[in-house]
Amino acid sequence: MTTTTSNSPRRVALVTGGASGLGLATARRLAADGLTLVLADLNLARAQSAAAELPGAGHFGLRCDVGDEASVREAFASAADRAGEVSVLACFAGILSTAPQPGRLATIDISLDEWDRVMQVNARGSFLCIREMLRRAGGRPVPHGRIVTVASLAGQMGGMQSGAAYSASKGAVLALSKVAAREAASLGITVNTVAPGPIDTPMLQLTVPPGNGDQKYMGTAAVPLGRIGLPEEIAAAVGYLVSPDAAFVTGATIDVNGGMLMR
Repeated sequence: MTTTTSNSPRRVALVTGGASGLGLATARRLAADGLTLVLADLNLARAQSAAAELPGAGHFGLRCDVGDEASVREAFASAADRAGEVSVLACFAGILSTAPQPGRLATIDISLDEWDRVMQVNARGSFLCIREMLRRAGGRPVPHGRIVTVASLAGQMGGMQSGAAYSASKGAVLALSKVAAREAASLGITVNTVAPGPIDTPMLQLTVPPGNGDQKYMGTAAVPLGRIGLPEEIAAAVGYLVSPDAAFVTGATIDVNGGMLMR
């Protein structure tokens, strides 16, 4: 899918959590579609290495803690200085838990520190990034402006193999995205959400309790399509949502879950 022409400037996309997993898969897709990628990640070295391997030129990585207001401001400012104002934001930075052991934490076992940290990254991080992009717009329309947030099937169905903190944080992202879609519409910025089901990532494997060997997901039998998804399938959904073809889609949630939630 081509998103730029020879007569138009390259759009700049900031992808948080872009050094690995779904964020990196999406960065590869958007780079192939002709965007300039800024990969923001806690791990600067990985962000820089990942950016260097993307197709095309002009991509770069930077360090960003999405839960820190100053760090988010600096990421957007650095992107603007080096590549131009961000017109596409994809919020992939997220954590499942701070617990050292894989598996679902029962609500009674969740500490306040656990709750706050998961909320800080997943919900607060999305809020800070969205707010910064809207603030930098300064009330002026953003050509082909796009924001894509990342929720989860867990935030729609109540946890399943994820705990209360993660599920609640993703439910917050869903609500935040709808509010942002209404407020950003006058700027020509669409705001949509991708809600993955089980996708083949290291995070998914953290939901598998100890003692289950190399099993990647405990609930494959509940997936109508009979398999877990691929990171590239999430990237494809984001690729559509940030394209000019999706200009009339906002406030939507795109379910990529193999049929586990049908509505």
